[in-house]
Amino acid sequence: MVIRLPSLILNAKQICRMHSIRSKNHSDVPKGHLAVYVGENQKRRFVVPVSYLNHPCFRDLLCRAEEEFGVDHPMGGLTIPCKEDAFLDLTARLNGS
Repeated sequence: MVIRLPSLILNAKQICRMHSIRSKNHSDVPKGHLAVYVGENQKRRFVVPVSYLNHPCFRDLLCRAEEEFGVDHPMGGLTIPCKEDAFLDLTARLNGS
């Protein structure tokens, strides 16, 4: 299994930049944050700090997202294919660290 973290982070940053350009008039995503869509069937939108991109657990989720969805995210944010409960548990742990 090959993990391409540098390209994955670069792709995530490019998606963030594209999302930023598309949503100049939207103030719902504060500076230093990005929108992610989480869920297996129905996607729920969350706004998370960009600093999560540096955390190994969050990178693992991004790797799985890249495998399942590729790097084209038509919803305007990253799509993460996991259960909402698992995502909320992870973000709670990241907030605590």
